[in-house]
Amino acid sequence: MKSENWIREDLPPADIPLWREAGFGADLVALHISRVFYGMGQPRGDGSGVILLPGFLMPDFYLVEMRGWLRRLGYQPQFSGIRVNADCPNLLIRNYINPTIDQSLKETGRKVHLVGHSLGGIIARSIAAQRPQDVASVITLGSPFRGAAAHRGVLMAADAVRWRVLRKRDGDVLPECYTGRCGCDFVNALGHDLPASILQTAIYTRRDGIVDWQYCVTDNPEVDCEVSGTHIGMADNPEVDCEVSGTHIGMAFNPEVYRIVAERLAKASEAGK
Repeated sequence: MKSENWIREDLPPADIPLWREAGFGADLVALHISRVFYGMGQPRGDGSGVILLPGFLMPDFYLVEMRGWLRRLGYQPQFSGIRVNADCPNLLIRNYINPTIDQSLKETGRKVHLVGHSLGGIIARSIAAQRPQDVASVITLGSPFRGAAAHRGVLMAADAVRWRVLRKRDGDVLPECYTGRCGCDFVNALGHDLPASILQTAIYTRRDGIVDWQYCVTDNPEVDCEVSGTHIGMADNPEVDCEVSGTHIGMAFNPEVYRIVAERLAKASEAGK
C-alpha cells in the first residue's frame, strides 16, 4: 500500500470537533488500571528493537509510557532521538532516526519495529520504504498516511513550522519542504509499496479530533481486524486496520492500542524467525 498523498493540497481542513481531545486523560487513567500495562496476558518480546516516533509537535518523551511497557514485555525500545517532531522530516530521518536504527541493529542483531504516532507513523512508513531490509514491522497510531486531512488548527500549525524550517534551514531543505510536492527522499519513499516482509498495522479511532480517521486506514475492508475482549481477529494478516475507542492524543497511552501493538509485534517477530 502506498502513501503518496501525504499532503494533498486538494484536501480541505477536516470538519472534526477538536474538543473531543479533552478526554485524553481518560485514556491514560484506563492504561494505568489495566492488566495490559503491567504485561499480564500479553505475548513476550524477543529482545528486538522498537523505535518510537512521536507525533507532530510532540517530544520523544511523550511516548515514555509505551517505552517502559515495551521494555517490561522484553523488547529493547528506543526513542527516535528527534527530541521534538517539528522540523523537516527528511532531516529528522537522516540526522537522528537513521542513527538510532543503526544503533539498535548493532545492539540486537535483529530487524527493528517502527511504532509511530500521527506524523511519526508517516515518517515510519517512509523509513520502512527506504530501509526494507532493516524493518520487521510498522505500526501507525492515528497516522493520516492516505492524505493530510486534519483539523484547521493543525494545518495552520504545520504551515507555521514549514516557514520556520525554510528560514532556519536555508539551503539545507528544498523549497517545497513540508508539502507533498517536495522531491526529498522522505516524500518520494511514500510513493513506494512496502514489501510483504514488513508487517503493517494501522490503528485508528473514529473519535479522532485531530485528523480525519478515514485517511488513517487502508480503505480495504478485507484487512479490517476485530478487537473484542482479549481476541484480535485477523492478527495473522500481513496488513491490518484496527479500530479502537478513545482520542487521537490518547492513542499513545490507550490500553486497546497497547494490546494490538503487543500482538502485532509478536506476530512480526515470529514471522521473521
